Amino acid sequence: MEALQSWVSEHKLTSIGVLWVSAVGASLAYTRSRSPLKPSLRLIHARMHAQALTLAVLSGAAAYHYYEERTTTDPRRQLDHHRSAAATRQD
Repeated sequence: MEALQSWVSEHKLTSIGVLWVSAVGASLAYTRSRSPLKPSLRLIHARMHAQALTLAVLSGAAAYHYYEERTTTDPRRQLDHHRSAAATRQD
């Protein structure tokens, strides 16, 4: 699980792209077997499903990033924060 998390954190855009393409494929496969829609409508619906899923994943990633930043105890980040706060006070 850690290997997957580290790969995703290093390749964020690739992860989102793979998720989007797989969601389009899954939606196309599902609608092909379930409904008698024209191919153009199937593609439109697949795109909408994939975009909704991508927005949900991006929202989750943003929340995770925010939580991770708030709970990190890395001394270098704290030092950078104190330096930027001190620079703001001097201005």
